[in-house]
Amino acid sequence: MQVGEFLDRAAEAGPPLHAALLASVPTPVLRSLRDRLLGPLREYDDVHNAELMTTLTAFLACDGSWSACASRLYVHVNTVRYRIGRVEALTGRDLSALADRVDFFLALWEA
Repeated sequence: MQVGEFLDRAAEAGPPLHAALLASVPTPVLRSLRDRLLGPLREYDDVHNAELMTTLTAFLACDGSWSACASRLYVHVNTVRYRIGRVEALTGRDLSALADRVDFFLALWEA
């Protein structure tokens, strides 16, 4: 079986694997992950109206593409770079690292 065929079959199988895995995690654990990771961003956005949460969500949806994210948000690419830099500074995470991207993705899944 080729990789493409495998992925096609997996897509037809039902909900994404991460959704099934998250369903088995107790709600308080998911809430704790979300609050620890996204709490500083929400607080910063509340005070500064910086749109960090919006930018983070778009950045992940664009697979980390600066230019695609900027187009989606109708802002300059440097604005995206600045905001993502703020996200990294506030959370101590590195969005160029896959593990950190996955953590944010999972935290945003139920946010």
